[in-house]
Amino acid sequence: MTYPADLARELTGLESGARAHLERLMSTWSLLSDLSFSDLILHVPIDNFSLALNESPAPERGHVVPAKRVSPGGGLHFVVLGQIRPATSQTFFEHDLVGQIYVADELPLVCEAWKKGVIVFGELDEGREELTRYQCIPVRWNNEVIAVLSRAWSPLVGRKTGGLERTYLTLFARFAQMISDGVFPFVTDEDTFEDAPRVGDGVIVLDHLKHIIFASPNAVNALHRMGITSSVTGSTLLELGLRVEAIEVAYLKRLPVIEEFERKPDVIVILRCIPLIEDGNVVGAVLLIRDVTDLRRRDRLLLSKDAAIREVHHRVKNNLQTISSLLRLQSRRLNDNAAKQALSEAERRIAAIALVHEILAREPGDQVPFGEIMPALIRLARDGEFHGREVNVECEGSLGEVPAEVATPLAVVIAELTQNAVEHAFTEHFNGAAHVKIDLAIDENTQCLHIDVTDNGVGFPEDFNIDDTKSLGLSIVRDLVRSQLFGDLNIVNGKDDNGGAIVSIVIPNKS
Repeated sequence: MTYPADLARELTGLESGARAHLERLMSTWSLLSDLSFSDLILHVPIDNFSLALNESPAPERGHVVPAKRVSPGGGLHFVVLGQIRPATSQTFFEHDLVGQIYVADELPLVCEAWKKGVIVFGELDEGREELTRYQCIPVRWNNEVIAVLSRAWSPLVGRKTGGLERTYLTLFARFAQMISDGVFPFVTDEDTFEDAPRVGDGVIVLDHLKHIIFASPNAVNALHRMGITSSVTGSTLLELGLRVEAIEVAYLKRLPVIEEFERKPDVIVILRCIPLIEDGNVVGAVLLIRDVTDLRRRDRLLLSKDAAIREVHHRVKNNLQTISSLLRLQSRRLNDNAAKQALSEAERRIAAIALVHEILAREPGDQVPFGEIMPALIRLARDGEFHGREVNVECEGSLGEVPAEVATPLAVVIAELTQNAVEHAFTEHFNGAAHVKIDLAIDENTQCLHIDVTDNGVGFPEDFNIDDTKSLGLSIVRDLVRSQLFGDLNIVNGKDDNGGAIVSIVIPNKS
């Protein structure tokens, strides 16, 4: 993919300020394309330094040339830095032109606008049913022409001309003059705003006294939804009972201003005021208005839903912790060591499940950052006393975010395997430093989750079979991996001098 910023940096001699000016133009020119019902193409000359770097033959007509491979003998060349298609009409060009390089002779109108620094109109024969019409606008920055913005259209393509179309084309002509004067785009146009209105949402045109001289049908509909049903032409929005700070600020600062406000009955609107400037004075403004009531209502419902889900997870976590505390109290009243151990294991399993709900209570969603769960799982394994020895438990790697339906059984599986290694891999007669290592990884090719729990203990019996095990913990691991995680489980004894065992799990990643 060819990026305009890369083309500008590699092929043109523009300084950073000029490149930023063109980037601002391309970030806002959907307005221009929609107002003109036309495709817009941004041509920028290739600087002489880039031309002189290579003596390769001059490019063929409309050929995409890699950076710095244009012959200096070809004279002035232009690269297409950007292209946009209108949302208010059908496109004029079927193919993407970004990155194509032309010699000046192929673009006579562009070249004329570049050299003379004035807006140029003309027609060219490009093999279509009729001549292609062009409007070429010099783009000024710091009193210097740095590019040419071309509008291309044909009367046979697009919509018929009526009152709305004539108003939009007049507005485009005013913006074209502002581009030629170096006033547009504005220095604040690099700031983006989510859900910003477009021409198709609704257009209102104001004069220098802020009176409405035009309102598109969609704009009138938006005003009707806000309770303004009277004729709006000739009135100000303030006279219609709608106080909009954006208009006052835009006229005062001569900069575009966007504002979101709510008007009864529960109508939420985003309004963008773009001042029209001639000879340094504000002579009017274009208001783009969008009714976002449904969007904001949906956002509020989502926020309410997230809050409810977060509260549910919070309560589940609290209930699980309460059950865990009750099991701990009950185990303290028992004299039977086997019963106490059983309750302790149940308490640990519940604690592992509670960890997942604790994360989801903070960040509800379909994905769980599993790296935040691992430290707590390791603490669960370290908290017990095992034959009076300290067991070092560590974790390497990360699984990143895993689906919520995977996180709970996976947490229980890792807790069980770690606990099993700590409890049973190191007997009273084990000599040396006890060590358990948990390796987490994602296979880059298959995107499967890989979990290895390794210890340097006594290992499993030679005739051990996971399908015949009597261990409740390993049975839980086996069933969770196969029935809920749909993964594979493999258990082998270590083959090196450290001995021990390796439990490997491979789980398909559904994220």
